[in-house]
Amino acid sequence: MGTHTGSAVIKIVKKQTAVIIILFFVICFFLAGCVGVGNSLYRWGRYQDTVYMYLNGGSLESQISIMEKDLQKIVSGTVPAPPGFYAHLGMLHSETGNPLRAVECFTEEKTLFPESAAFMDRLLSAYGN
Repeated sequence: MGTHTGSAVIKIVKKQTAVIIILFFVICFFLAGCVGVGNSLYRWGRYQDTVYMYLNGGSLESQISIMEKDLQKIVSGTVPAPPGFYAHLGMLHSETGNPLRAVECFTEEKTLFPESAAFMDRLLSAYGN
């Protein structure tokens, strides 16, 4: 009689373990579903696409156009531009012969991300700032 009781207990424990494991995964999936798509710390827009375009020889003017459109959305919203956004946009303007806009972008990058100050100061010194 003891062996039947022992195997019954093992079956119950296995079923409880299976239920706990299934419940754990259901909770994990539920919690993963609660994470919103738009809950980013920064508004990236197509920034990463433009960096890719730059590295692959894409048109500088089209990259500027994309980033300036994204910037309008960023400025009108509540989520800021990511680190490097203004620096990259400034570099594009610098390479297309628009130093005034480049300086504005480098200055904004420095203001928003003080950790970039040393690098931005170096770039700004090329323009006499």
